[in-house]
Amino acid sequence: MGASGWDYVTRYDGDAEAALATLQARVFQEEYGSDDRYRSLEHLYEDEEFMGTEGTHTILDIDRVVATDASPTHSGIADYGTLRPLALNRVMHHFGTDRPSVEQYEELAAAAREAANHEEYERSLLGECRMRWTGYYVVLHSDGRPTHLGIFGFSGD
Repeated sequence: MGASGWDYVTRYDGDAEAALATLQARVFQEEYGSDDRYRSLEHLYEDEEFMGTEGTHTILDIDRVVATDASPTHSGIADYGTLRPLALNRVMHHFGTDRPSVEQYEELAAAAREAANHEEYERSLLGECRMRWTGYYVVLHSDGRPTHLGIFGFSGD
């Protein structure tokens, strides 16, 4: 099926795991809410054949948040299925501040999706995610307070 990039903005109250769970519940409802194959997100995850070979090509392919901002590695099996904070130096590189806004994130994500070529995409914010089946998040601010997460990553091969 190939690789699929995805990105989202979701509310954030200081707990990245809770924000991920809320986002996944929303995406599950959007993707599978009227589909009789899966009664719940847990039921979807029980379909190991589907999740292990194809996946959803959405944030539903991520199963946990990790605290490290170190880049995931292909040899680190534990890195697959993880969501991690984007390193501060990379946040500063892309946003020019350690307190990016929702609007800044949406602008950079849109520019990445519209990249003219692979090289331009690789230099973009979304291009930071180079390993499939992983993702990053950036804490976004409104009026100087953390209010949202910008979440992006890749699923598929």
